[in-house]
Amino acid sequence: MTEAKQTTVTENDVVNYLQQNPEFFQEQLALLEVMRIPHPSGDAISLISKQLELFRSKHHALENQLTELINIARENDNSFNRLHKLTLTLLQATSLEQVVINLKQALTEFFLTDLIAIRLIQEPSTPSALAGLFIAPGDKRLHYFQKELTTAQPFCGAPTDSQAEFLFGERASVVKSCAIIPMVYPQIKAILAIGHTDAMGFHADMGSIFLTQISEIAVTRLISLNPVPHPVDVDPVTTPVSL
Repeated sequence: MTEAKQTTVTENDVVNYLQQNPEFFQEQLALLEVMRIPHPSGDAISLISKQLELFRSKHHALENQLTELINIARENDNSFNRLHKLTLTLLQATSLEQVVINLKQALTEFFLTDLIAIRLIQEPSTPSALAGLFIAPGDKRLHYFQKELTTAQPFCGAPTDSQAEFLFGERASVVKSCAIIPMVYPQIKAILAIGHTDAMGFHADMGSIFLTQISEIAVTRLISLNPVPHPVDVDPVTTPVSL
């Protein structure tokens, strides 16, 4: 008579069986009471307690995810309200000078900083109290912003010394980070900058959608009140600048 071949049951076999038969422990309730699972504390706990612990852990993770989603929704709501307020503020302006004043006031409130700069790249058509607002299209200092003007994408991070000095003048030394927002359109070209005394106030990992939306609202009002409808095109690449 041939001796029966012994079959070895592996851990994977047990795992596969339990996965394929999830009702197993429902039929073996007595087994649940005697099974013990090691715990990080050193004490053994029952399988039911282990399941409860896992459920609590998953519940906690889901709560954290829900909290994160709520915070994102709240921040989006705040951003929407800010943009709405900015739109109303700029619509109240009836002159280029008033647009700049209202824009700076709104951004100061939004970002809790008064380090705000805006430069229109054009020759002023008439004398203005905002003489510092304009920069000639051929000004060599525009090379400081060659990348931003070429890509038309906002920059967030630490500005170069030349950028900070041009934008913020005597207060350049306190600017540790900033958002540089180029506004490049057929009707107008400009640079909007928001400085911060905190190095992490504006950083490379920040999203730029909100900044872009701010610039789109601002430039729409600037175009409507700008005395020069078609400024000279800017080509910051053709003429090198000596630093």
